[in-house]
Amino acid sequence: MNSSLLERTSTQPLSIVVSLSKQRVYLLVGGKVAVDSPISSGRRNGWTPKGNFFVIEKDLNHYSSLYGNFVNGSGQVVRSGVSSKHDAAPSGTRFSGAPMKFFLRLTPQGVGMHAGILPGYPASHGCIRLPKEMAEIIYSRVGLNTPVTVGD
Repeated sequence: MNSSLLERTSTQPLSIVVSLSKQRVYLLVGGKVAVDSPISSGRRNGWTPKGNFFVIEKDLNHYSSLYGNFVNGSGQVVRSGVSSKHDAAPSGTRFSGAPMKFFLRLTPQGVGMHAGILPGYPASHGCIRLPKEMAEIIYSRVGLNTPVTVGD
């Protein structure tokens, strides 16, 4: 992380570049790398879309509407790693969406960047997971309409 470049985020143009083949994200300040961090993208080819995007939403405490757990009335997990669209909730449970702290939405379909688990390989349903401390840094620096390029 380049602290001196990060200090210029209010005066220099910002952009984010994601390399799926390297499993890295770069926050660029004035075209120079200020943050270089590992990521975990979609576990199947094409799950994380490639292309040019913009940050269209910021949500500090976002929860997935698709993936999460079934929990009972006490909030205890009855079944984990479920899809609200494909899995039936056991009797007496409700769906609880997975937390996606420091969420930056890139597509209307729900793909974004957020803090999450990084096992060292692509493992998400399409989102770009970041280490919590890097997600927080990037979230705090970028605004809506920040350009994001996702490529090989």
